[in-house]
Formats: sequence, structure tokens, C-alpha cells
Amino acid sequence: MARLRVAACHYPIDLLPGFAAYSAKVEALVAEAAAAGAQLALFPEYGAMELTGLLPAPLRADLRGQLAAMQGFAEPFLDLYSRLAQRYGVYLLAPSFPWQVGTEYRNRAWFCSPTGTSQWQEKLIMTRFERESWGVSRGEGLRLFTTPFGRIGVLICYDSEFPLLARALAEAGAEILLVPSCTDTQAGWQRVRTACRARALEGQCYVVQAPTVGEAAWSPAVDINIGWAAAFCPPDYGLPESGVVAEGTGQPGWLLIDLDLERLAQVRRAGQVLNLRDWPEQGQPTVVVAEC
Repeated sequence: MARLRVAACHYPIDLLPGFAAYSAKVEALVAEAAAAGAQLALFPEYGAMELTGLLPAPLRADLRGQLAAMQGFAEPFLDLYSRLAQRYGVYLLAPSFPWQVGTEYRNRAWFCSPTGTSQWQEKLIMTRFERESWGVSRGEGLRLFTTPFGRIGVLICYDSEFPLLARALAEAGAEILLVPSCTDTQAGWQRVRTACRARALEGQCYVVQAPTVGEAAWSPAVDINIGWAAAFCPPDYGLPESGVVAEGTGQPGWLLIDLDLERLAQVRRAGQVLNLRDWPEQGQPTVVVAEC
């Protein structure tokens, strides 16, 4: 498939009355994306923390306690996104969820297919907040998702800032990297945005970012959410010279993005530069300290 329409969500964290209201909100969004022709829809990092609003107020305010309490929503959450992917015929990267694995909680994003299968990618490098305050642990391994329209990798927020992770996916054949994000400062969002642009350049691939937006003062985990969705590419023949394919405004809802995969393949074969091919020429650089 030469072209792909992606919907990247500016996802607001709302205080909802129950799981039925949550399901209705998500289904309305997926239906809207599908009606607009999206074949792939991307939700942000920790969008699932909206479910803590369904917990009793004292537990909702307990950073550590809410992780265990959320596990009661895990199965219906995954079932919801799996059913919606099938019902609307779109691939969905569900908002990431602090999933219990043994005695740990890992930041896991489920990739749901219209065929009914669901795979996951976990965040590999944790922020200070996750490590020191919240108790969310690092995951294991990278996965490459093969679809009829191309090969897709997922780097959850902070993971995008580490080029060797993206490089491993690019070498495995990834043409698109999805970066669900959740940042509470302009600086944090800019770090992830800058990383996404760099990963698109280095790997000669498309990188699509989707953030949480707005305020949720009742949630100690996702109380402030800053950023907007965007898609980036290598600035080269036939692709935007800025390296920016599309960029939103941060208003809740979808940013619709059209990706030309054939054009990307041409750039990888015969671009002005061949970053993907030339990466190994860096070797293992040595540094000589010279006094001046």
C-alpha cells in the first residue's frame, strides 16, 4: 500500500462517571477517525490513567495504590480496543496502561488489529518520575509489527530520546515509528518532539507522535498535559523540506496525516543522503583529548 492515513489523537483526560462512559468516549473517537478514512489510529502514553477517575477519591489520589487498583480495568480495557479495531476496521495503538507483570507494573501499549489479534510494546527506559515516585518498571524488548501497509515500531515517549532503540527498529525494517507521549511541561514535550525529528532523519522513516492534553487536577499522575500531535519525515526528495509532515494545535481530537510510503522507499533507495545505509560508518569512534 503506497499511502496510509494515520490519525494521531490529542487526548484529554476527563473525569468520567463509569466505564460505560469511558467506552462511549473512546468509541466515538475511533468512529470519527474511521469515518475520516484513517487506517491506523494512535492514542497517547498513559491515556489509560483516565480510568483512575473511576476509583474512590482517596485511592485515585494514591500514586502507588492506584496501580494495583487499575488492574481491575485491564481486561475490559484491552477487550474494548480489540473490539473497536475489529468493528471499525482500523489498527489501533491503545493508550498505554501500567500493566501488572508479576510483581511489577510496566508501561504497556497494546497494538490491536482489525483481524482480532493484539500485541504489545512496553516502555524500556523510565523517566525519573516513573522510577523514583511512581514505581513503574522498565519493560523488555522491542517488537516490530507487520501490517498490510508497512512495518511499524513503537517507542513510548522517553524511549524516543534514545537513538539506538529506533536504530534497532529501523534495521529490522520499520518504516513508521509511533511515539505515544505524555508530558507535563513545554520543555518535556519539546524534548520528545526534537527526538522524533531526529529519529525520522537518522532512520529515514516516518515518526508520528500523539500526546495527552489539558488538565486533570484530580490525577496526581497526569494532572498537567502539554503538547500536540505531529508527524515527521526525513527532509529529502519529494518529502517536506522542513521534515514536518503535519502538526496539530493541541485541541482535543484527531490530527489526520497522510503518509506516502512509496516516496519514503524512494528516499531510502536514492535520497540526497542515505542516513539509514550509512549509519555503520560511524563505527566505534575514539576520542583523543588534546590540550589547547
